Amino acid sequence: MELWTALLLGVVGSLHCAGMCGPIALAIPSHAQNSSRFVLARVAYNLGRILTYCVLGASFGVIGKSFAIIGLQRWISLSAGILILSALWISSRISLAARISRPITVIKASLGKLLRQSTLSSTFFLGVMNGFLPCGLVYVACAGATATSDLLSGIGYMAAFGLGTIPMMLGIGLFGKKLQFTLRFKLQKLVPTVVLVVGVLLIFRGLSLGIPYLSPDLVSGSCCHR
Repeated sequence: MELWTALLLGVVGSLHCAGMCGPIALAIPSHAQNSSRFVLARVAYNLGRILTYCVLGASFGVIGKSFAIIGLQRWISLSAGILILSALWISSRISLAARISRPITVIKASLGKLLRQSTLSSTFFLGVMNGFLPCGLVYVACAGATATSDLLSGIGYMAAFGLGTIPMMLGIGLFGKKLQFTLRFKLQKLVPTVVLVVGVLLIFRGLSLGIPYLSPDLVSGSCCHR
């Protein structure tokens, strides 16, 4: 999987992430009397999130590598793509928010202690914990990391996804309610389109058509493009 898909998923997906994780970013202590600490706290929070994404990328990259060793790499890519498209189709017809809202509330409540500590280390760990919050877009990115079938490539894929979320999430932390959300709500319609693109690319990759970058030959192993 190409890194640009992860970056695009992160940029557009952050429009969705703002609704779930935005309140946490806004709740980070302001340190109003120390502007540098104010900025550092929000940078630490976002670095913590990206670290979690990288750990997930490493884990799923290794899983993908394990399947690749036994010759199932293309089937993992195909399965991931089909699951993503199926989930996208289901989510367009059934609202799952009510079913997952309670677990998310419990997780967010457990982060309250970290918010009250008001230190850079606690803010960093808050970001680390935040990265584990249930999120469909993170799952899509993890599917892409699995398709890379490599530990370092998996880390790189999830790191690119995390970097894509930085502008929106850091903007919320720095500017709070001053940030204009009108454009965010308009662009949020792009989220399903990007998820669709990632799902289709995973399927094309799994078809192993011998097309460099788009659908490399995963059967003979002669193509090194991932």
